Amino acid sequence: MVNQEWVEPSQKHILQPESDVIVCGGGPSGVAAAVAAARSGARTRLFELQGCLGGVWTAGLLSIVLDARGKQGFQKELILRLEKAGEAPLNYFYLAGSGKTHDFIYDPELMKYTLEDMTQEAGVNIQLHTRVVGSVKENGHLKAVITESKSGRQVWPAKIFIDSTGDGDLAAHSGCSFEFGRPDNDQTQPMSMVTLLVGLDPLEVAPFTNGHPSFTSPGHYDHETKLRLADALRQAGSPPSYSLPVLFHIRENLFAFCANHEYQVSGLSADQISYATLHARKEVHTQIKALRRMGGPWKNVQIAATPSHIGVREGRRINGVYKITINDLIEGKHHPDAVCRVNFPVDVHATDPSLGTSYGQEGVKSLPYDIPLRALIAKDVQGLILAGRCISGDFLSHASYRVTGNAIQMGQFAGCLAGLAVQNNSLPPDIHFENVNKLVKENFPYENE
Repeated sequence: MVNQEWVEPSQKHILQPESDVIVCGGGPSGVAAAVAAARSGARTRLFELQGCLGGVWTAGLLSIVLDARGKQGFQKELILRLEKAGEAPLNYFYLAGSGKTHDFIYDPELMKYTLEDMTQEAGVNIQLHTRVVGSVKENGHLKAVITESKSGRQVWPAKIFIDSTGDGDLAAHSGCSFEFGRPDNDQTQPMSMVTLLVGLDPLEVAPFTNGHPSFTSPGHYDHETKLRLADALRQAGSPPSYSLPVLFHIRENLFAFCANHEYQVSGLSADQISYATLHARKEVHTQIKALRRMGGPWKNVQIAATPSHIGVREGRRINGVYKITINDLIEGKHHPDAVCRVNFPVDVHATDPSLGTSYGQEGVKSLPYDIPLRALIAKDVQGLILAGRCISGDFLSHASYRVTGNAIQMGQFAGCLAGLAVQNNSLPPDIHFENVNKLVKENFPYENE
């Protein structure tokens, strides 16, 4: 009979070579942070769980960058590189009447290659297929991260660390306090599985496709296309768990499709993530088979790929030096240490399917607001910077800033802050924002039109 508890025998772990900066998590914020730190002159190491860089962009097949409006630096360079690699302009959405770029669509495979190219060019040491499983602290100062991979457990010391895991894994292992889900019941937004489709004629599926300039108001979001797509799925006998599904045109006959919600599952539970992944993939295959049987514009539709990692909207929100709250959004707050301006509204995907299966703003009318650098600095542990959706904020503000156009901006500032902390042998709170901002502009001299 197995005991209820089992204590693993103690082991000696040999310290690996020291880095100046270690970035944990190679998603949008992590790649931007690693490139920024390396361009700042820091010896930088990047750990990523998946077999590619890009996180939800690539392993998650997201295919669209939300809240891209007005984002400069890393994002602008990335767009130029993607267009060069793909030998064609990207597809864009525009804010109605503004003429300003809002979001852009990309090919996930090109994104993988481009991010890896940028990171390697910067001199970042990359280790894929590696999970963060612990940390080493001394007197409240983070000294090393513990990873596990095919190479076993390894201990990696560094001077400064960046947690860009999305779920705040490194921060949690280091003893940081955090918030999770709604404050009253811990419910989190559902996960979603994005799928790549082929076999569709762009003109034939025009009424169901969101934002393609050939068939809706040029490059604008169209709520009606979502309603038509949901109705088509219901007519096919496969009503979607996400009642406002979306179909995006990437290029030629390649599309991204999302009609799935996985409700009331925790991104911190391997068991629940596994259930959500299996359940979502089954629903997606059922939906596409049903559409194909219905014929018409769907007669040749096929699944090209489902993601290796289901899209997770929520994890831990680590407590930082500053906490973004819903009041920041309502007031449209400015900060002297702003790392980016958020234009995305509160976007809460239904946490309780009995009350609805779409998304909404929960009565909050938000204005564009700033994310301050202080929200990226962990409050409880020295030497730890945050980037991406795990930064310090409340439930409703997180539902706005969590999208990846903002994650990029956080990453480039986090990386430059880390680089300056190393150069000055200082801790992140001691670095003047003006110097960080200057270094960001030097490392990423790319501006949007």
